[in-house]
Amino acid sequence: MSKRSEITLDDDETRVATVGEFTRRVKELLEHGIAPGWVRGEVSNLRNQASGHVYFSLKDSEAQVSAVMFRGDAMRQKTKLCAGQQVLVYGELNVYEVRGQYQLIVRVVVEDGVGRLQQEFEALKQRLSAEGLFDADRKKELPTMPSTVGFITSPTGAAVQDFLRIMIRRGWRGRIVVLPAKVQGDGAGAEMVEMLKIAQQQEVFDLIVIGRGGGSLEDLWAFNEEPLVRAIADCSVPVISAVGHEIDFTLSDFVADVRAETPSAAAELVSSHFVEALERVEQAARDMSTELFGAVETARAQLDHAQSRLRLLSPRTQIEQGFLRLDDCANRLTSILASQLQERRHSLATAGADLARRSPEFRVQQESQRLLSLWKRLQSVSPASVLQRGFAIVRDEQGNPIARKEGLASGQKLKTEFGDGTLPVRVE
Repeated sequence: MSKRSEITLDDDETRVATVGEFTRRVKELLEHGIAPGWVRGEVSNLRNQASGHVYFSLKDSEAQVSAVMFRGDAMRQKTKLCAGQQVLVYGELNVYEVRGQYQLIVRVVVEDGVGRLQQEFEALKQRLSAEGLFDADRKKELPTMPSTVGFITSPTGAAVQDFLRIMIRRGWRGRIVVLPAKVQGDGAGAEMVEMLKIAQQQEVFDLIVIGRGGGSLEDLWAFNEEPLVRAIADCSVPVISAVGHEIDFTLSDFVADVRAETPSAAAELVSSHFVEALERVEQAARDMSTELFGAVETARAQLDHAQSRLRLLSPRTQIEQGFLRLDDCANRLTSILASQLQERRHSLATAGADLARRSPEFRVQQESQRLLSLWKRLQSVSPASVLQRGFAIVRDEQGNPIARKEGLASGQKLKTEFGDGTLPVRVE
């Protein structure tokens, strides 16, 4: 029997893993075991997706690796990728579990010519960081309301114009001194170091801003020079580093007390406490105005009330009020007398009418009217009245009325009484 047929699956060490479990183990080992870093290679298989993501491969004479740069990172790059280009990329390893494929997630791309500067940047950064120049506990706190600010930059650059425009727009009150220096090329770092020394010697600055607008790594290299970085670290005045754009980082940013993404952001940072204080003052002024207006209105109302009470308590007003009350009493007395007189007249009229109803003459008239009514009713039901309405009374020869035809004989003589007389008739 072969060894393979003798293997059992009961032992935990030989448990069969699913593809997904196995891939996740590989993913965890690779992603946690390999730190992010720089990779040099040639771009191939470049695909720019409609979503903005960029897929490509990095290769050299020995191997190749798949890479992807997502839309947000791709938009921040200054280097435009093309097939066959030699580049230096910074990123971290990622395992795409669906395909079981590892790839490089690229965050930064620089041309291979710039790679030397990037390596120098990283080496110097690590060395200065090890010395503690970038530690947070050595950074100075910025003044809340600086009155004099020095700006070390090129006096002809757009950075100083943006800085001043924002400070003016926000209504900042203070003094800004432009300390002119080269910010690019040979000797730029030395000039900025000299300006830092001059600013400290003057002893008039509460805050120093050092910076310039954006540019390539070579354009910003002066802010990575070690003498300037150490001069910023040793500066006795708080320093704000405002170099390039939001995605640009220099060693001056790490060593400065505060980093601003751009010179415009530095202007907003410097003036932020002033703007907040100005808003508080304006709000206090509005509150004071509201309170003062309310107090004036309350005092005016109290004064009006006091004047009204004073008018009510004056002798003239008291006399006038007495006249009004006297007239009111007279009117009420007249009204009461008139009402009483009217009631007496009504009672007298009622008594007179009652007396008239109880007098004999009135009773005689009522009884006469009643007798006349009875006589008219009697007349309306009398035989003569019936005959006048078109009826007739049949009588026999003796004058007795005949109510039925039964008992009458042919040839019998009768009398018929009408309303205007009697007529003899004979039965047929």
